Amino acid sequence: MKSQKNKNTAAFVFKLWQREVSEGEISGKENEILNQWETRAEKDLDRIHMKESKERVLSALELYFMKPAKEAPVHSLKKYAYTAAAAIILLLSLGGILYTAFFKPDTYTSGPENRKVYLADGSVVTLLKGAELTVDKSFPASTRIVNLKGDAIFSVAKSKTHPFIVHADGFSTKVLGTVFRISQSGKDKSVQLYEGKVAVSYAGVPISYLKPNQKWTNFGIAHTAAVISMMKDKKPGNLKTELLSLSFNDVSFKQVADVMQNNYKIRILYPRETAEKRITADFTGGSADENMEALAFILGLEVHKEDDVYTLKK
Repeated sequence: MKSQKNKNTAAFVFKLWQREVSEGEISGKENEILNQWETRAEKDLDRIHMKESKERVLSALELYFMKPAKEAPVHSLKKYAYTAAAAIILLLSLGGILYTAFFKPDTYTSGPENRKVYLADGSVVTLLKGAELTVDKSFPASTRIVNLKGDAIFSVAKSKTHPFIVHADGFSTKVLGTVFRISQSGKDKSVQLYEGKVAVSYAGVPISYLKPNQKWTNFGIAHTAAVISMMKDKKPGNLKTELLSLSFNDVSFKQVADVMQNNYKIRILYPRETAEKRITADFTGGSADENMEALAFILGLEVHKEDDVYTLKK
């Protein structure tokens, strides 16, 4: 006969399983017990031990699935069925608990106010309003990977051998140890670097490498990337910006012209039929005059400048 202690444990596990299926809320006491189990398990279990534990559990359950003797009485068959069903439910319950404790990613969200998240490697993430951070149970591993929705500021613990990668909406940021901010608002994406170095990857354009006081942005346009220098101006609170690089991959000329007009503070006049022509170009380190000459060459047009107005003609 089983002890009362084992019966209580089985009942507790069965209740948790019911909560998992119904998505009911787990009480504070139950959560406390789960945390105690997790702490103990983390000390004793690794992948090999978990595999061995699984084999021991399955081995112990084998007797419940053995074929009964043909002459077995009806009540024995019922007892076998009930026992097997109970064993399966218990196994599924333990599987759900083990998945939650050891494999299900940890998710952190911020409400109306910012929230600080302290990661196992010593990194600190400040989630801004409405942001969500997902961290795998394997973190930190050889590569430290997290997923971000919304805006956040990262203060990454330095490691020369373990890169820290943030996967955001359509782009990723890779660092070894630094402080930076990721912003995502609709199609607008940006990474602003305060300390260290980062590499920003975005589909269709070259990887951008940032230094402190630089910002990567796509201006809200797909397959577009720019690096902007952001230095403090003499006037308090003002920033002096300078466009350092600009890349387009199969972007309409109208969108290209809008970006260049806004960032160089110029005006571009062009034939209406060129508005939807697709542009692929990489402008790095050039002045407005040089980049406009290059753009006109791509379109097969000539450029004429008068003050801050550039006119493209056939």
